[in-house]
Amino acid sequence: MDGRLARGEETRRVTLQRAVELASVEGLEGITIGRLASELELSKSGIFALFGSKEDLQLAAVEHAEKIFRAHVVTPAATADPGLPRLVALLEHWLVYSKSRVFPGGCFFAAVAAEFDARRGRVHDAIRSGQQQWGRFLERLVTEAVEAGHLPADTDAAQLAFELFALARAANTDAVLSGSDVPYERATTAIGNRLRG
Repeated sequence: MDGRLARGEETRRVTLQRAVELASVEGLEGITIGRLASELELSKSGIFALFGSKEDLQLAAVEHAEKIFRAHVVTPAATADPGLPRLVALLEHWLVYSKSRVFPGGCFFAAVAAEFDARRGRVHDAIRSGQQQWGRFLERLVTEAVEAGHLPADTDAAQLAFELFALARAANTDAVLSGSDVPYERATTAIGNRLRG
């Protein structure tokens, strides 16, 4: 039984990895149980047994992508000193995550947010929740930088977090579309100017 469980977990991991790679380029609607089974040379019934439905597969892909994002962006930034150093480290790791194409289509969340922003349902809600949590996390780091005296006391933390979020998203979108790294350079400059300002 332990061997079967281990094989099932490995199949789930491999399936989700391919699913998030595809979704970053083609969207969550581009991933189907049949397509993944064909590409990974697995049985459709085996994948269906792991996920149950296309929607459950999409939700699992969002969760898997969140784990990858945290590992590449949040966890390494946590080693920086609290306050502005940690905020800057987070933003640097975020841009590197997008630039290095951890996901082939750039930021997974930028892709699926654009795909599901006007839709309703469980997948939309999961994506929205993740984006809201990320915005609150950025705001908290800005607040910590203010409390540490690294940013002016009258800084509007919610506004600054929104602007930083917007700059990083714009860099990802423009870089993916243009195939150029210049948007990352411009975003780095803009973020530096905004934090110094």
